[in-house]
Amino acid sequence: MSDSHYIGIDVGTGSARAALISSTGEILALATKDIKTWNDKPDHYEQSTKDIWESIAYCTKQILKESGVAKESVKGVGFDATCSLSVLDAETDEPISVVEGFAEPERNVILWMDHRPVEETKKINATNHPLLKYVGGQMSIEMEMPKILWLKNNMPADLFNRAKFYDLGDVLTHLATGAETRSFCSTVCKQGYVPVGIDGSVKGWNEEFLSSIGLGELAQNEFARIGGVDNVSGKYLSAGQPVGELSVKAAEELGLAPGTKVGSGVIDAYAGWIGTVGAKVPGETQEGMGEAYTRLSLVAGTSTCHLVMTPEAVFVPGVWGPYKDVLLPNQWLAEGGQSATGSLLHHVVTTHPSYTATLASAKSENKSIFDYLNAHLTTLATKHPSNSISYLARHFFFQGDLHGNRSPIADPQMRGSVVGLSFDTGVDNLALHYYGAMEFVALQTRQIIDTMNRAGHRIDKIFMSGGQCRNSVLMKLLANVCDMPVYIPKYIDAAVVLGAAFLGVVAAGDGKEGLWEVMRRCTGECTVVDVERKEGEKRLLDAKYKVFLHMTEAQRQYRKEVDEALGEGEWWKEEK
Repeated sequence: MSDSHYIGIDVGTGSARAALISSTGEILALATKDIKTWNDKPDHYEQSTKDIWESIAYCTKQILKESGVAKESVKGVGFDATCSLSVLDAETDEPISVVEGFAEPERNVILWMDHRPVEETKKINATNHPLLKYVGGQMSIEMEMPKILWLKNNMPADLFNRAKFYDLGDVLTHLATGAETRSFCSTVCKQGYVPVGIDGSVKGWNEEFLSSIGLGELAQNEFARIGGVDNVSGKYLSAGQPVGELSVKAAEELGLAPGTKVGSGVIDAYAGWIGTVGAKVPGETQEGMGEAYTRLSLVAGTSTCHLVMTPEAVFVPGVWGPYKDVLLPNQWLAEGGQSATGSLLHHVVTTHPSYTATLASAKSENKSIFDYLNAHLTTLATKHPSNSISYLARHFFFQGDLHGNRSPIADPQMRGSVVGLSFDTGVDNLALHYYGAMEFVALQTRQIIDTMNRAGHRIDKIFMSGGQCRNSVLMKLLANVCDMPVYIPKYIDAAVVLGAAFLGVVAAGDGKEGLWEVMRRCTGECTVVDVERKEGEKRLLDAKYKVFLHMTEAQRQYRKEVDEALGEGEWWKEEK
C-alpha cells in the first residue's frame, strides 16, 4: 500500500458519506450516516450544518477505524454537497435560522429541493437580465438567489443584514479550514456569478443585477456576504485547487491530522462527473481531453443531473450553463437535469395499492421490490411473441414531472399525467406503472440530449453513476431510447464520493497533477450496456417519444388556456 491516502466526503440529500482511497483510486473504506431534513410545510425543506458536520465526523472516524490507516497518511480531503443554501452569522460564524419564525438556528440550510421562493423566482426571471443566459435563460427555483430573496422578504431585517450566504459545499470547506474561499462550481452554477472577463464581467458578481432583483445590499463591502471579489476581497477556485489546510478544531472533530490539505469543493452531481467520465472504456485508446466532450455524465439519485464539458461556450435554452472554470480552468460545462427520477420511481411504487403485497413477495424471495418488479416484467414479456417489455406498455403513457421540469423546458409548474389507466390494481398493474415511470426517465433523457446536440454539443455516450446503475431494465431502456451506449463505473454506488476524493488528490499535489490527469489515472475501467433492439421496438420507442413530447406540450397548453380564461383577476371574489 502507498503511504498516501485521500478522503472524499459527499453530502447528498439524505445522508453524508466518506470514502478513503489509495493513491491509485481504490476505495479502501466507506461509511454512511443519515442526515436530518425538516419538512414542516409543503415545498419547505431545511437541514442543519451542525447535524451534517457531525454526520461527516462520524463517517471519517469510521473509515479510519475500518481501514486501519493512520490519520497522518491522509494527505488530502475533498468535499461535495447538494447545491443548498447555507446561512451563517457574518460576525459570529454561528448558524442563522431559515425556517419561518426564524427561532431555530440549527435549521440553517434551505435544501436544494425546497420550492418556497415561487414569486421570488418569477421576479428574478422577469428582469430578463443578460447574465441569465448563463443559467439556461432563467434561474431555477432550485437555485440559491431566489432563496436568498425569499429570506429577505420574510426574515427580520436586522437578522437578514447579519447573514452571510454559502453554497453547502463551500460552507463545509469553510468549517474545515476557516477560509472564506468559494468555489466557481457553486457560485457560477447556482448563484449568478460570471467569471471575470466573460461578457465584460469585472467583479464576477453583478451589482446591477442584484439591485434589479431587490438584493442590492449584497454588493456592499465588495460583496463580502456572498464571497467577495476574486483576488481582491475574496478567492474563487476550480475543483480541487487547494483551499487551505484542516484547522486544529476541524481536524480533531474529523479524527484527522491538522494541516491536511483541503480541495475546493463541488456540487454533488459534479463530483459524479469527476468520478465517472475519466473511466477507461474497454477496447478504446485514450485520446486526451477530447473524450470528455462526447461523454454525458448522468448522476442519478433522488434527481438526475446531465453534465457535459465543452472547450467553448455552448448555449442551450432550458439547460443550465454554460459555466466556465467550474471543474477545469478554461473549460465550460453544461448541466441539464430531471427534478425527480429515483424519487419518482419510489413514489410510483410505494403509492400503488399493490405495494404492500408486492413488497412482501419481494422479501420472501430476498429481493428488492425493484428487482422483483423487473423480474415480473421479464416474465410477463415472455408470454407475448415479441418478448419485449416495451410492448407490454405500448398503450400506457406516463409524464412524470411531478416536481416540475428542470430541463429542457425549465417549467417548475409542470406536473405528472397518465394516459392508459384502468381498474386493475394488482401486481401486473404496479409493474406497468413502474415501467412507465422508467420509460419516462429514458424518454426525457433523450429529449435533453437531443436538445443539447441540436445546439452544438457532440454527445454520443452516457456515463452513469448512482444506484440506478443496478437497474438493468432502466439501463437497457436508456441505451435503446437514446440510441447510444451506457457505461457503468467500477464503483456503482460510490462514484460521487470517489470524485470528491479525487479533489483531495489534486489539493495534496499542489497543482502538480491536474484533475483530468487524476481522473484518467484513478477511475478504472467501466462496463458497457450496448444498444440492443429489434426494428419493431425501435419504431415503438420512437413513437412513444413523439407521444411524450406531445403530452409535455399539451399540459402546458392546457394550463395556458385555463389561465387565459381566468385572466388576472380573482374571479371567485369578483362573482361573490
